[in-house]
Amino acid sequence: MVGHAFRTLAWTKARKALMPTLPVEVVRLRVKRAGELGLDYRTYAGIRATTGHDVIALLFSTNALRMLREGQGDPERIARLAQAQAGRALAVAPPLKVEGALRDLSGRGMRVDRATPAPGLMPWPELRLRVDALRQGWPADRVLLIAETMTEREWVTAGRLAGHLPADRYFA
Repeated sequence: MVGHAFRTLAWTKARKALMPTLPVEVVRLRVKRAGELGLDYRTYAGIRATTGHDVIALLFSTNALRMLREGQGDPERIARLAQAQAGRALAVAPPLKVEGALRDLSGRGMRVDRATPAPGLMPWPELRLRVDALRQGWPADRVLLIAETMTEREWVTAGRLAGHLPADRYFA
């Protein structure tokens, strides 16, 4: 790879030049915001540096919550996501139905702002429309995907989302 060493050096210098310019108060606010989202600071700072924006919503699937049938789901994951101070969009994977999943989550004290059936394997333009429907009203680059499967990770590119975080990492 031609130029790899130069790009590495350039990015390292740029990052070092940026870090001292952030006031301590800004760093404290960002650490607090990362905690409100349920993220570690390093992950939050990386997303913020990539997009230039704060994360305002989390998109996750019933797979990420380990809800395979009604009444199932990892109680710890559901409780953790319920505490996140952000919008929440739910993609309901088959065989679950949207109404049943919402009823189950609200019974466990979790508010969901938007819910639709999860996009499956489909042509790219249709996938983009389905992901856009999930994040309706929120800017794409401010929505973070909590993904459990490889298929779900494709939603980031299709929907131009802020990024994705594996469910195991988010809920660890």
